[in-house]
Amino acid sequence: MLRKITVALSAAALALTAACGGAAESNDDALVIGASPSPHAEILTFVKDNLAADAGLDLEIQEFSDYVQPNIALSDGTLDANYFQHKPYLEDFKAEKGLDLTWVGDVHLEPLGVYSEKAKSLDALKSGSVVAIPNDATNGARALTLLADQGVITLKDGAGVTATEKDVTANPKNLEFKALEAAQLPRSLQDVDAAVINGNYAIAGGLVPSEDALALESADGNPYANGLVVKTGDETDPQITKLMELLRSPETRAFIEKQYKGSVLPAS
Repeated sequence: MLRKITVALSAAALALTAACGGAAESNDDALVIGASPSPHAEILTFVKDNLAADAGLDLEIQEFSDYVQPNIALSDGTLDANYFQHKPYLEDFKAEKGLDLTWVGDVHLEPLGVYSEKAKSLDALKSGSVVAIPNDATNGARALTLLADQGVITLKDGAGVTATEKDVTANPKNLEFKALEAAQLPRSLQDVDAAVINGNYAIAGGLVPSEDALALESADGNPYANGLVVKTGDETDPQITKLMELLRSPETRAFIEKQYKGSVLPAS
């Protein structure tokens, strides 16, 4: 059974939600979902405002600005579910922290993109250019894979979702990789030659991935769809099942396509 936030939350949980911009108190009957501000919380807000009531759901959305606290808050029962991450990141985080969380289903893909204020194309990057990439293992690997797919570097065969700089077998431009916390990447553009930025942080930073990126991931066969996550055992709860149906409904799909114009793609 889902655990609900009550007015009698512990002081530690209250401090956490306040620090992350969430509400300090919650409706006991609400389904409390942690989400990144954009596009996750925006998509949830569409569902809350347009679909949830008719489905008998009362949603409360708590926004988080990082990739760590939403899983911690879900594990300790502060949240009923979260929606901010892709499955490779979840699996890596679970293994590192020893958390018992379960993937419910895919909702959307935010194509990872390469951005620059100094170069108009990847070919225009100069020798020795500094390229910022996410500092978490899964998104760092994803960034290197995108650069390899664009022919900028070459990776060892089979590196895949575990790729690191040690797997770079050819680097013709002698690029220097600078690993930064994902949320800092849009702000780093003034200080580096290029940055590989997660879609949600690109949007939050005022970038339009479908227009501003020098290169974007392809959606075909992409393992990095973002989706809904719960504590293990809650994945079959009727409220979670209904929320998942609404997130993948034709109405939500149409909202994503209209709102983000290719910068965010509905999961297939």
